Amino acid sequence: MANTPGAKKAIRKIARRTEVNTARRSRVRTYLRKFEEAVAAGDAAVAKTAFVEAQSEVMRAVTKGVIHKNTASRKVSRLAARLKKLAVA
Repeated sequence: MANTPGAKKAIRKIARRTEVNTARRSRVRTYLRKFEEAVAAGDAAVAKTAFVEAQSEVMRAVTKGVIHKNTASRKVSRLAARLKKLAVA
């Protein structure tokens, strides 16, 4: 258990940060789900707008430190590939 005042403060900080990061991660997943639903529906126009929103949200999560830059780039790349595949079909 934390004994020093600094350790106790660190525990409080970590709890607050965890709560914020959980909310941010959830927000990213929501936008990714909206994109997935648009692709599943086969609507290219809706998928395009959902892609732009999802890409923006994923990259914002990078600046906030929620996900790693390479992970975000990989996700966005895969989303773009699926959007392109939908547009061609």
